[in-house]
Amino acid sequence: MIKDLIVSLSVGDGITDKAGPYAISIAEAFEAHVLGVGFVYDPVIPGAVMGGIPPEFIESQRREADAFARKALTQFEQAAKRAAVSYETLTANDSIGGATDRITRLARRFDLAVVGQAEPDRTAVEETIAEGVLFGAGRPVVVVPFIQKKGIDLDHVMVCWDGSQAAARAIGDAMPFLKQARQVEIVIVGNDPGKKDEIPGVDLGKHLARHGLKVDVKRLTAPDLDVTNTLLSYAADSDTTFMVMGGYGHSRLREFVLGGATRGILSSMTVPTLMSH
Repeated sequence: MIKDLIVSLSVGDGITDKAGPYAISIAEAFEAHVLGVGFVYDPVIPGAVMGGIPPEFIESQRREADAFARKALTQFEQAAKRAAVSYETLTANDSIGGATDRITRLARRFDLAVVGQAEPDRTAVEETIAEGVLFGAGRPVVVVPFIQKKGIDLDHVMVCWDGSQAAARAIGDAMPFLKQARQVEIVIVGNDPGKKDEIPGVDLGKHLARHGLKVDVKRLTAPDLDVTNTLLSYAADSDTTFMVMGGYGHSRLREFVLGGATRGILSSMTVPTLMSH
């Protein structure tokens, strides 16, 4: 059951926030409360030129960052009011690393966190936050593609299954979404076609059936073990509208080490994806 969620709003010059509207659509679908957080990021000044930067320039950068955050929060508030959902907002001043720590701690008190995907050729603020929350919050995370144009759509949910602990956790966390889905498909990627009498995922299908879900099982073959492109290609071909998968890897001293599939999906995904670790 999803009763409250938190969203880290994407802020910055030329950035259109996708995470906020998507989080509001989730809140509307589940009649949940949503907290929108807008960060005013500290200016990033290279250490080698710290002494050569005029204080006025640094202050102008702070004012600009504050304006970006306020714009994102205003848009979030307006969208939440239009959707008639319960909401609140929070403005926080911090560095990128500090923002990651703060949103991670905050997310531990919510059922779900929503973050945006990092846009290409931009500073990877969203990527750092997504990885931090995934590894540190102990809560599921929905990552929203920067190309996302509409709210939550559970017409075709694709569950990525490899039998791992992370995948099992993700399925449990995604159960509220799966129960509202019109179609649920379990997808397994292997490096060979498998035996004709062997259908991986059948036991998982039985488990979900006991929860009242009707699921299909699909095995995909990736001879070169290119799991990321295999999953993304199938998602596009099958008109998948929402994905569920485990987040693989670990974090240590803020150095995130992700499995290949996790990093590949985070950078190349075109479908909103729920991840758990």
